[in-house]
Amino acid sequence: MSRSPALAPWAWQRAEQLLVPAAQPFIEPLQFTDRPPFAVLQELLDDLPWQSNPEALQMPDIHQASRLLALAPWLQQPDADQARELVRARADGLRTRLVGDTVTYVVNRNINVSNHCSKHCSFCAFRRDPGQPGAFWLSREALQHKAQQAHQRGATELCVQGGLNPAATLDGSHLAYAEAVLQDLTAAAPGIHLHAFSPQELLYFAECDDLPVAVVLQRLRQAGLASVPGTAAEVLSEPLRRVLCPEKLSARAWVAVMLEVQAQGLPATSTLMAGHIETAADQAAHLLNLLQLQRHAREQGQTGFTEFVLLPFVGQQAPAPLRQRVGRDQPDLQAMLLLTAMARLLLGPWIRHHQPSWVKLGLAGAAEALRWGADDLGGTLMEEHITTMAGASGGTNQEPEALEAAASSCGRPVRRRTTTYGVLP
Repeated sequence: MSRSPALAPWAWQRAEQLLVPAAQPFIEPLQFTDRPPFAVLQELLDDLPWQSNPEALQMPDIHQASRLLALAPWLQQPDADQARELVRARADGLRTRLVGDTVTYVVNRNINVSNHCSKHCSFCAFRRDPGQPGAFWLSREALQHKAQQAHQRGATELCVQGGLNPAATLDGSHLAYAEAVLQDLTAAAPGIHLHAFSPQELLYFAECDDLPVAVVLQRLRQAGLASVPGTAAEVLSEPLRRVLCPEKLSARAWVAVMLEVQAQGLPATSTLMAGHIETAADQAAHLLNLLQLQRHAREQGQTGFTEFVLLPFVGQQAPAPLRQRVGRDQPDLQAMLLLTAMARLLLGPWIRHHQPSWVKLGLAGAAEALRWGADDLGGTLMEEHITTMAGASGGTNQEPEALEAAASSCGRPVRRRTTTYGVLP
């Protein structure tokens, strides 16, 4: 695996040191043992470093995390009610100790600039070639209009992402076009927080313009970039990425870009796309890679990740080969609730805020996730294309009143927040 010239040598080397591979070989925890499954579960939960001290900044190891996550199939069995409730209660209790009972959300607008894309990921129903049915590329005027609308509706954030569009240049520069987009949005919605451009997009701008990622980040910050979405991570397991997204940046490259994001002082979110063909070992590697990055940020006095967002796979309109392998068009809510709890338990105090996706699970499903370790309901979005083009049925817009009602239905207080979980005046 070779380093992209756009990545700083230090970040590439540090990414190799931090990267946690999936545990191989991996033995499922209920094989080759005569111990009751409930006893195995209790032991694994009790061994987590923050069960006795929620502020304990230690790291689970890959085998411990893999064994816990591999219990999911057994936990979904009809006779595992007591075990499921134990996992839920432990996760919910840890959430209470770490962040309290208040549910938060942000008033934002999601803007997908274009779905023209040069990559061909096996899970993606969003990308199009120019001229294909469903292809779009919003003009700069249309982007400004959307920003103005969001500003008028009280949005404090714009989330801006899109495909890797080879034609999206200004005077031959991809970075100049991205800068212009941010400047346009800031002019249309003064003071709004610009949460924009995944690590894949940042690396694409840098490689296309033959610039270091650090320079790209510096210039985008000057143009108004305030934080970075942690998408394009999918699952940070190299063997799996060779199936899911072989044309995309590698897990090591994603980690390297995120290290450069941290070094520039930019906050970021973290995500996991789950519920497709990944294994428990893949999930464990991904979560521990997020922990490694967060620990590095803390050591350097940087902000790091503000939240973790579980993104269940939606396969209804996904490319046929992967859809057939998964064999399910919509997320398995029970499995995603369990994973919500497991992620809370494994990420512990390192990443305090956890968010389900109401677009993928529906608002009722997202509200239920608040009982399984989640504490945030995300944003109002106002529109959404990537997941809905995949066939999600959760909708594309939620009014603040709907998110507040969902939190209240769980008996929890609720408040609006800033992008970085600050208190609004």
